[in-house]
Amino acid sequence: MKAVLTIRCYPIEYNRRMLVKAEFQAKPAIGSPIDRVVAQASRIILGKETQVRLALACMLARGHLLIEDLPGVGKTTLAHVLAKCVGLQFQRIQFTSDMLPADILGVAIYQPDGGFKFHPGPIFAQVILADEVNRATPKTQSALLEAMEEHQVTAEGETRKLPEPFFVIATQNPSEQVGTFPLPESQLDRFTMRIELGYPDRDAERALLSGTDRRDLLASLEPCMSPAELVELQGAVQRIHVSAALLDYVQAIVEHTRRSPEYVAGLSPRAALAIVHCARAWALLEGRDKVIPEDVQAILRGAAAHRLRPAHDASRRVDVGAQLLAAVPIP
Repeated sequence: MKAVLTIRCYPIEYNRRMLVKAEFQAKPAIGSPIDRVVAQASRIILGKETQVRLALACMLARGHLLIEDLPGVGKTTLAHVLAKCVGLQFQRIQFTSDMLPADILGVAIYQPDGGFKFHPGPIFAQVILADEVNRATPKTQSALLEAMEEHQVTAEGETRKLPEPFFVIATQNPSEQVGTFPLPESQLDRFTMRIELGYPDRDAERALLSGTDRRDLLASLEPCMSPAELVELQGAVQRIHVSAALLDYVQAIVEHTRRSPEYVAGLSPRAALAIVHCARAWALLEGRDKVIPEDVQAILRGAAAHRLRPAHDASRRVDVGAQLLAAVPIP
């Protein structure tokens, strides 16, 4: 009897799903929720584990994140990945020059049966992606100020609370590009941290070019941290010990920026708090129960650079983090 070889042909869509599934199953799940989020996000945002960890530290510190870089390097994808990894309600707002504050906050609409009913805008979600925020006018940008600072919205004469946890991730294109409005200092100061993704290295870009479409991988993501676990970790960040000597170090950095002629204005008290909160979150990511100077150094550029404007040549891009670390020794 001759053996019969059976060949099964599956649709392209089925093969594509199997390829996506295989790529995610290539690495086993690992320990803590934090490790799982970093591992899963790093499989989509290739070669940018440090930026992923900084973004997660900002979320754990109950702050808001600004991602500034050229179009096409993965800013929007990183925001999507974080929201899906922690299982939070997500809304994307595409900022444009003709957008109005009501498009973000919501508006009261007259009902056929009489009276007005408030229809909430997209700001009423747990994770907000303010995509290309600097393409909108300052009036529209200001609609985010109260929401980011007080986790509430005042519209149509009534104040409404936003859901918790509440996290804003804004992306912006470099200010020298066409069609952008610079974010005012008051808006920048609301962002706990700013990061840049930059171009991928050669190996990461080769994997990106030869691998599965990142959009397919994003669609297959499953939450690896629950909202309750996120809230618990945010509480744990507040319990990370910060010694008096460490606070001396932070204050020395802040005071240096206020005295230095290199900057138009020094860091504000809100900025000092952001440095401490982010350092606590970074210590938690590193598995420590207390903050050490290396934690401050790891987050300093992200927490301070966007708040400092050069006094002399505003167009000159300097590494503010390296500048501050060189100027202020550890006590």
